[in-house]
Amino acid sequence: PRDDVTNLFRHPDDPELVNPFIQMTLDKDGTEGAPQAGNRKSLDELQKLTDEMQQLNVDIENLPADERQRIDDEIAAVEKRIDQRAGELMQHALVEVFKKQRPGEPPTIDNSKALVRSLFFDPKRYDLTRVGRYKLNARLDADVDPEMRTLANPRFTGQLSGMSDDLVDLIRKLVELPIRIRLPEDSKDFAADSMLTPRDEISGDLDEYEHFGNRRLRTVGELMQEAFRIGLYRMERVVRERMSTEDVDTITPQTIINIRPVVAALKEFFGSSQLSQFMDQTNTLSGLTHRRRLSALGAGGLTRERAPIEVRDVHTTHYGRMCPIETPEGPNIGLQGSLASYATVNEFGFIQTRYRKVVKGKVTDDLEWVDATQEEHKVVAQANAPVGKNGKLEGPVLCRRNGEPLLADPDEVDYMDVSPQQVVSVATSLIPFLEHNDANRALMGANMQRQAVPLMITEAPLVGTGMEARAARDSRDVVVSRTGGTVTKVDAEHIIVEDDQGDLESYELEKFKRSNQGTLIHQKPLVRFGDSVEAGSVLADGSSTDQGELALGKNILVAFMSWEGYNFEDAIIISERLVKDDVLSSIHIEEYEVDARTTKLGAEEITRDIPNRSEESLKDLDERGIVRIGAEVSSGDLLVGKVTPKGETELTAEEKLIRAIFKEKAGEVRDTSLKVPHGEGGKVIDVKVFDRDHGDDLSPGVNQLVRVYVAKRRKIAEGDKLAGRHGNKGVISKIVPEEDMPFLEDGTPVDMILNPLGVPSRMNIGQVLETHLGWAAHHGWHPQDHTVSDDPLERTFIATPVFDGATPEDVDQALIDWQKSHHTPIQLNINEADREGRRCSGKMVLFNGRTGEQYDGKVTVGYMYMLKLLHLVDDKIHARSTGPYSL
Repeated sequence: PRDDVTNLFRHPDDPELVNPFIQMTLDKDGTEGAPQAGNRKSLDELQKLTDEMQQLNVDIENLPADERQRIDDEIAAVEKRIDQRAGELMQHALVEVFKKQRPGEPPTIDNSKALVRSLFFDPKRYDLTRVGRYKLNARLDADVDPEMRTLANPRFTGQLSGMSDDLVDLIRKLVELPIRIRLPEDSKDFAADSMLTPRDEISGDLDEYEHFGNRRLRTVGELMQEAFRIGLYRMERVVRERMSTEDVDTITPQTIINIRPVVAALKEFFGSSQLSQFMDQTNTLSGLTHRRRLSALGAGGLTRERAPIEVRDVHTTHYGRMCPIETPEGPNIGLQGSLASYATVNEFGFIQTRYRKVVKGKVTDDLEWVDATQEEHKVVAQANAPVGKNGKLEGPVLCRRNGEPLLADPDEVDYMDVSPQQVVSVATSLIPFLEHNDANRALMGANMQRQAVPLMITEAPLVGTGMEARAARDSRDVVVSRTGGTVTKVDAEHIIVEDDQGDLESYELEKFKRSNQGTLIHQKPLVRFGDSVEAGSVLADGSSTDQGELALGKNILVAFMSWEGYNFEDAIIISERLVKDDVLSSIHIEEYEVDARTTKLGAEEITRDIPNRSEESLKDLDERGIVRIGAEVSSGDLLVGKVTPKGETELTAEEKLIRAIFKEKAGEVRDTSLKVPHGEGGKVIDVKVFDRDHGDDLSPGVNQLVRVYVAKRRKIAEGDKLAGRHGNKGVISKIVPEEDMPFLEDGTPVDMILNPLGVPSRMNIGQVLETHLGWAAHHGWHPQDHTVSDDPLERTFIATPVFDGATPEDVDQALIDWQKSHHTPIQLNINEADREGRRCSGKMVLFNGRTGEQYDGKVTVGYMYMLKLLHLVDDKIHARSTGPYSL
């Protein structure tokens, strides 16, 4: 309608801006009089033009009907001329695009159209994917069908007129951008102009590539699909070639289709892709964390050398989606991360987190999955924000919006966190008192838990966070009952549960299996015959769980003090009791492999008949020449006997006859048996034999393959690395006899001595709070009635969730309650008059184990959860007989 003619010149969002796509013309050839898009100097001219047209509108309305008709006819003629001119401009533009893309070929309209169609509008050559169309629609405010994978353009895609045109919308956004962010017209003025323009005003118009709304996950299914597609394209090319050469009468699917390109593409993906990794199976947690790993590296991603610092940094959209703590320390810092505890991935690959919906200040039970784009401009309250009895948020609420903290009225709040720990990953949420640790040390603590070796005797932490049972269950290393019922049979290898309908469910346990890192995978039943179980109950423990809870280390009595300089530079002193009682002993399994091949001189043979070997050295080999299960072996012992033919000079007929009579093999074969490597040994726990004659699938040229598994118990030793959960790591420097260790007033010797200088500069105070609370938990206490007991109380297992757990005041109270609940010579210096949180220091009197004298000062003593890490001295010690050396 003519009333809207002036609006054509205005920008749809801002009346102060020129609409960049109205190239209106006042004269017939369309070359003059059009205001330039984005030029603010033309605003005065535009205002004058619109005023004139407004007056023209009024004048036309006052004309007689026949005069108005004549003007309408003229306008229709002008519009027709404009359409014709647009068609000519489009053809000219197509030819120009063709000249740029194909400079050597003659440009024609048809060739140009075909080129542009193949670039942007051919589904076989151009694929936005569903997520691309989703993001493009969101960015351009378009409403194109989500299933449309090419760019939308009515002329090329045959859409109905009036549908969106992606290219036009895209150019509109690009032309609007300099005006929206107030860039100066003269590029030389940019520095001066940018100083006057507040960055906050334009931040909404600029995209950040580190924003999680612009970064998506390519999950394993999508990566595999891409590899499969590449294989299919290769196969298609082969099929087309064969179809053109094969005889039509004799052609069959088998003759033209060869699936090898597809198989090769999948093998290449699983065998050599940077993202196809050997699973970390050191312990239960490491496998769970590896499966939740996020990486910006790999095919289609970044390279660690060229990754900008902004990508590595923590972004506000990481909250509840990617853990800000757990990341590697080396060159991959910030490029690899871990999914946060409550995060999930939506159909488009964007990471979502879970929030509770808040309606008019009232917290509802409706849970919503929210991605980073949906969270923009929303006001989100913390999980521990105070809520009244009626379910309404109280007072001004501490919230965040777009990553910035603010105090908001309850009615302004949109969402509320579901848990205080949803910001961190599983490994980080296993660190008690995380909020009292420096982030650098928390990072080390989260990473080192993944290196903990499963111990022979597992023990759950006295001071946990409540996530231990959930992590163990979700890792699937524990056996969980699928149905409720009664245990009808249980032994070391099987558990059978009969449900209410009389159906039997059988569970097979893994026994003494080797993990990828050589640690033990082993399951032990927890239930007994006749026990009643519910669906979801834990039936059997894994190698690093205890009663269904994650158990990566041991609760050890530690003292923070120096001891003759042996704990200098984070070194650790331990008691001989930890060695003697196998407190920190672990089982490691090594795999040794040998194969018998066909050589040019003949076939190799696995046999017991080995030349120049004494009967003593063959005592553990069976008649096949393979070591028996249960044999104790040490370095140099035979595991599998094997002989290989060796080339020699031609024998005379007499020598051949003598060889045939006396069966002498010494001259024609050499000993290539599999022996235990130097420094290794243990007990043979399993042997696997594969034979081509029995139908086993072996590599070309291999006739037999034998694998021998040797288990070894490794006791703790000097040089082994130990660590707590707070990044407090160290190497054992000395193992001291139990009687020489410092002891408490009741005669109890401590098991470990740590250097107190390792605490203040590292700022991981969580370890001190854990030590104090661990002391109270190990001996138990009565928190209410303070009944004094002569008998030792049962241990109390404590959960202190991250960001929502025990405070220093709670720890202080626990120590006071412990003192009141026990008859013991051990006295903590308690001052009830002091302020809460400082009434008990937790320090105790210690005595020198060698002289019996009391130490001058009191010492912090308590129970800390310590992990034995995979960095074992037996694997690191190295020696060589030749080569350079330096002092």
